[in-house]
Amino acid sequence: MRFSVLVGSAVLAFAAPAGAQVSADKPPRLAPHRAVYDLSLATSKGARTVESARGRIAFDFTGDACEGYALKFRQVTVIESGESGTKTSDLRTANFESGDGKTFQFRNDSGTGEGPGQSVDGNAERKANGLAVRLKSPKRENVSLDGEAVFPNTQMRDLIVAAKAGKSTVSMRMFDGSDDGRTVYETLSVIGKRIAPGVVEGLEEPAKQEGLAKLARWPVTMSYFKPGKSDQTPVYVLGFDLYENGVSRALRLDYGDFALKGEMTRLELLPEKPCQR
Repeated sequence: MRFSVLVGSAVLAFAAPAGAQVSADKPPRLAPHRAVYDLSLATSKGARTVESARGRIAFDFTGDACEGYALKFRQVTVIESGESGTKTSDLRTANFESGDGKTFQFRNDSGTGEGPGQSVDGNAERKANGLAVRLKSPKRENVSLDGEAVFPNTQMRDLIVAAKAGKSTVSMRMFDGSDDGRTVYETLSVIGKRIAPGVVEGLEEPAKQEGLAKLARWPVTMSYFKPGKSDQTPVYVLGFDLYENGVSRALRLDYGDFALKGEMTRLELLPEKPCQR
């Protein structure tokens, strides 16, 4: 999952073919849930020092493995700097990925409170040799993107499969409709040592509930690169603890000059609908 929504290495120990793991007989089941994360400043460096930051992420994930999963996401961040003053960003995302990972609908709205915001709206379909993207905004057009790529939920399920198999790195090309709706990111995920179920020391209260405490988790660092730039600095790095049901905690959003940390303050695990397939 990229909290759009992400370190880099040119040599990969493991490369997961896009979608290969998801075609298995029993792919991982992602848990429908609602979560809230409070954001604060973790680190600041470089010439444009960020003095403080605060914000919140609201995450609403529903659906099932048969019909597909819908995500509603909002991130509001307030950054304060002595050089540029106070800046507010507001990102809203709504998307739906089919259960077979072949189609993806997306809408991303972003703004700063200064002038009109930006909106990218469209849908994408996986084809034999790439993606067919149909954009509605900012203008209507059809775009063909070459090469194999997966959508966010498929990426997350493949990552869980790799973690359970003891893999330490996973490379995938991923499309989530962010930026201009034309970009396929190259991603590298580094998976840390498995944390056994029942290890709850240091966890936030919402993460101590039974629905998570009985599950294993892995620390993950996920780096996102522009196409053909995987040997350079990533455009975004996301760190998190990944549970085997797809829930995440201990967020770290690294934008280069500064990084934010996200503490889970609320978690509601929703009833799961049986997948009759």
